[in-house]
Amino acid sequence: MSSLVSTLPGRSYTDPEIFRREQEKIFEALWFCAVRTDELARPGAFKTIQVGRESVIVVRGHDNALRAFLNVCRHRGARLCAEPEGHVKRTIRCAYHAWSYDLDGKLAAAPNLAKMPDIDRAAYGMIPVDLREWLGYAWLCLAGEPPSFEETVTGAATERLGDPAAIEHYHVDKLALGRRIVYDVQANWKLIVENFMECYHCATIHPELTAVLPEFAGGYAAQYYVGHGAEFAERAEGFTVDGRAGFGKLPGVSAEQDRRYYAITVRPQVFINLVPDHVIMHRMIPLAADRTVVECDWLYHPDVVASGADLSHSVELFHRVNEQDFDACERTQPGMSSRAYRDGGVLVPSEHHISAFHQWVNQRLRG
Repeated sequence: MSSLVSTLPGRSYTDPEIFRREQEKIFEALWFCAVRTDELARPGAFKTIQVGRESVIVVRGHDNALRAFLNVCRHRGARLCAEPEGHVKRTIRCAYHAWSYDLDGKLAAAPNLAKMPDIDRAAYGMIPVDLREWLGYAWLCLAGEPPSFEETVTGAATERLGDPAAIEHYHVDKLALGRRIVYDVQANWKLIVENFMECYHCATIHPELTAVLPEFAGGYAAQYYVGHGAEFAERAEGFTVDGRAGFGKLPGVSAEQDRRYYAITVRPQVFINLVPDHVIMHRMIPLAADRTVVECDWLYHPDVVASGADLSHSVELFHRVNEQDFDACERTQPGMSSRAYRDGGVLVPSEHHISAFHQWVNQRLRG
């Protein structure tokens, strides 16, 4: 292989038609990490999520089960839930003509419905969306026949860590949300994925990160090697912005995982960051060819959050990394429209694994 490998062409990051095909062939066809399940703790709690071109309602039913539905009334197509989150007592009610739906999706009531006994309330219920729970999040898939969750989602963690049990040591589903920061990034989603996958840029723009993880200054990301976790600097007591101690190792984390950082990409829109005392989850929501919202959650042991402990030094490290990365992506986006990038750019050896991501995108669009 040549030391320089070609990237995708510039129009792949700017063309609205390519983005539309990505919405259809990638985000509406694969598992999409949507919402932290403990945010929908009581029956009737709901959130609306943008998945590809569709708005989806995720709601806790009266039987305590989570379900997801397209956010569209079956009568005349009005949006059912206009708010990003909320709570309903009994039914989800359309504000246009008052068609109402039970939380299991069935049509419950409508004006003059008694005079229309031939209407099948299940057939005219909300359109369901497949839902799986993993790591304390609800994952959705709009495809008629969803791909294997084990192969495409949990398998990504195994492929990266080399051991299917490795991520379970962190018990992410039992952690508590300590902080959430939402970033509105004026850049294509693929630029963000590519940035997360490599560390050729780390010595240039991440002084705080390389101070804690000195091997990253060499240009190779942890994801380049199966099973490898970047080791903390000797002086670093914890994964914090100034190297001070964190909150103590999570109970299940093994001795081999202690004082190490692991990064996992779950295509198409999730980054998982594992450190001994907390977990950082990024969820991307691509909204346009040049705009991507990123929700970043910092998750800690419930006792840490309940104690009211100061999380600022812990959160600040990766918050700075995020701001540095997203600024770099936003500075890159205009170059994608330049004639200089018409045929794309190049990847150096420490970035060659990004080529596999490009091949995957092309295969999805062809498929």
